[in-house]
Amino acid sequence: MSGLIGKKVGMTSIFDETGKNIPCTVIEAGPCVVTQVKSVDTDGYAAVQLAYGEKKEKNTSAPQKGHFEKAGTTPKRKLVEFKTFTDEKNLGDTVTVDIFEIGDFVDVVGTSKGKGFQGVVKRHGFGGVGMQTHGQHNRLRAPGSLGASSWPSRVFKGMRMAGQMGNVRVKVQNLQVVKVFSEQNLIVVKGSIPGAKGSFVILDK
Repeated sequence: MSGLIGKKVGMTSIFDETGKNIPCTVIEAGPCVVTQVKSVDTDGYAAVQLAYGEKKEKNTSAPQKGHFEKAGTTPKRKLVEFKTFTDEKNLGDTVTVDIFEIGDFVDVVGTSKGKGFQGVVKRHGFGGVGMQTHGQHNRLRAPGSLGASSWPSRVFKGMRMAGQMGNVRVKVQNLQVVKVFSEQNLIVVKGSIPGAKGSFVILDK
């Protein structure tokens, strides 16, 4: 078990041996640097902290600079802890896309695209109030009745209503690795992953 930090490049499609067109996502995965190794004795749990993405030194705080200098690397933008590494890692080691092979299944974690304030039809898939009959006017995308009458005279918590949509942490599991390009640090997985182009993603093997 292992993991890597990457960046979503975009989507494409490839053809398999049978000629079937497969939608795929291209991810720039790594190279990541080991910036901290946590152990049960000192930290209470075992984990490996990886860093990815170059960051300007002027935008890095003094404590962070010391943290990266201890690992012998330049300042990085993204830090993530992985508890799934089975092989031993040392401070300053580099983890590349070579840990993945064609046919492997990975879990991808990302932040979904923010869609702002949306109504119930887009946010929850409501069908609206139906046809424009019986005096309906501009009500096709309305939520309709919210339930409660004189008792309990309130709207229950958790009711599906309009509100903020997207911009949440999403995990997509069991995506198959279709291609690995070691020289370009690219990995191609079958299917789609959350987030916009250029956003950070976390890959768990």
